[in-house]
Amino acid sequence: MNANQLRGRVPYTAEFDEILLLVGRLNYTWTNTESLLLHLIAGLSGTTKDTAVVIFLTLNTTRARVDLVERLAKMPDRDPVERDSVLGLTRRLMKLSGARNRFNHCIYAFDPEGGPPKSILMRIADRKDMIRMGQTIDLDAAQIEKMRQSIADLAHINQEIWCHIADYAYPR
Repeated sequence: MNANQLRGRVPYTAEFDEILLLVGRLNYTWTNTESLLLHLIAGLSGTTKDTAVVIFLTLNTTRARVDLVERLAKMPDRDPVERDSVLGLTRRLMKLSGARNRFNHCIYAFDPEGGPPKSILMRIADRKDMIRMGQTIDLDAAQIEKMRQSIADLAHINQEIWCHIADYAYPR
């Protein structure tokens, strides 16, 4: 397709709009759920919510925040039931980080010929003697369902974290 053929064409479809809305919802749900880690930090470390906010914001990656929460949960004097509950929640959260990363660290492309939209991963994978980059995934019905399921799973983990916060009277 040349430039004259592209002029005046709408560069996306309703399906592509749906995908972008799902990406936004996935990002919002992830961020909202990750922010609950600050309550876990406060409760597990015995500090105030305000202090936990400073700690949370100082740790600038999800992995660092989860590592801190898990290490606090594993302290020797921790009740094993409380520890296991926290570790179960953080492990489930981190399993979903792959989907979040997959759809946040990519660019999106549409097919002007009407094929499915695609995500193109913006990551370099170093191998022993080569690099790989630009992994492409068709955003078909199966991928859209995976996004929806990830959003639902995150919402469920969010609710479970709130229950844990209430059960153990962590600062809100």
